[in-house]
Amino acid sequence: MSSGQDELTPLISPKSVALVGASPKQASVGYVIFENLANRFRGKAYFVNPKYDVVEAWGKQFKFYKSISEIPDAIDVVIIAVPAQVVPQVLEEAGKKGAKAAIIISSGFAEVGNKELEDELRALGKMYGIRLLGPNCLGVYNAFDGFDTVFLPAERAGRPPAGPLALISQSGAVAASIMDWAARRGIGLSIMVNYGNKADVGDVELLRYFEKDDRIKVITIYIEGFKYPGEAKRFLDAAREVAKKKPIIAYKAGRGAAAQRAVKSHTAALAGSYEMYRGLFRQAGIIEAANLRDMFDMAKALATQPLPRGNRVLVLTDSGGMGIQAVDALEALGLEVPEIPESIRRDLRRELLPFSALGNPVDVTGSATDQHYKVVLEALLPTAFFDMALVVTLMQVPGLTQNLAEYIIDAKRFRKPIAVVNFGGSEVVQSFTKTLEDAEIPTYSTPDRAAKALWALYEYAKIRGVVRP
Repeated sequence: MSSGQDELTPLISPKSVALVGASPKQASVGYVIFENLANRFRGKAYFVNPKYDVVEAWGKQFKFYKSISEIPDAIDVVIIAVPAQVVPQVLEEAGKKGAKAAIIISSGFAEVGNKELEDELRALGKMYGIRLLGPNCLGVYNAFDGFDTVFLPAERAGRPPAGPLALISQSGAVAASIMDWAARRGIGLSIMVNYGNKADVGDVELLRYFEKDDRIKVITIYIEGFKYPGEAKRFLDAAREVAKKKPIIAYKAGRGAAAQRAVKSHTAALAGSYEMYRGLFRQAGIIEAANLRDMFDMAKALATQPLPRGNRVLVLTDSGGMGIQAVDALEALGLEVPEIPESIRRDLRRELLPFSALGNPVDVTGSATDQHYKVVLEALLPTAFFDMALVVTLMQVPGLTQNLAEYIIDAKRFRKPIAVVNFGGSEVVQSFTKTLEDAEIPTYSTPDRAAKALWALYEYAKIRGVVRP
């Protein structure tokens, strides 16, 4: 099968869908997807369940069809949420109907040893030219057009707003928790695809799809293991090309022996040697994350910040302790924290408090004002001595106000990456963080997270050839 974007469009961004296994019974899989499609999908949705004729819900009436063949219009994708043994029959009906894709939510296939049934699905897909997602998956969440096959209620698993990030996930539960986490923080995760057992569509095709979607700026991947012979090579070839156009960040789970056994029972994949995956990521130009939080910390920076021209970081802080932590974290990652040139120090002494520290970090101290940050950013960030800035703003300091956010946002005109550390839980801290994030300044609670985000920008600058390794 080809891997062109057009071929996956009916699967990820369909105009018409049929849900087989739709149900008015609350707390069921068929009910949640029915609710998602009935209330948020912007295309045409048809519901199939022979037990019902008309269902009243949310102040409206919905016609239920006895079978796919009764639906009067063409269907892009069929969502299948029925017991495993019935799935081949439904898939065959979808094929005769001319559906272009199927999302098989149902479980009970290769992940529990029922490989023959999964092979039957794959054969039917090929026979009718249907691209398959799953089985044993959550399917697709697409914030752009409201297409949502996630069978977890939105009040328990939040739906993130549209934004520059896409997620490819082998695990449904992990994908749902990431979506919920992103939704609570307002992180723009536009499209999530969970492929489960990967009977057909997997990482390779999805990478190619997101490569050509200009709305997506960063691709994140949660991967447990490859499943088919030659898949690692195809993944490497695709990722190597995609990474030249947009960043890919991957988190590989299943690193130890016990975890590798768990991977096999989860999605019937083979975790394989972790060292093999690390080498593959390096060859492909993929930035590897240590965990899920790490992945989205880096993604946030890569989606919003320009690439640096080098690895020299200005650290500006109102806390000596936080400044030291920042330097430790930056140097551990191989980034430089050079001294401030004496000529610039002389100028800063005239503007800052006499007890300010003018090395690097520049510590404007707990007596700092907004203006002190402005002076340092304008004196140092435009120079050739620094390629990016890590700015610590502990808003517990009485001289700092919301205006500081405007000064930092204004520093974007210097076209160098900025990451801010803002730690605390007061309304002032939260409001300050929101102002910066709304203006696309990535903000983190600890210096090591901000340092890792700047490191990712530098790594991707090397991958793109903006700087030399």
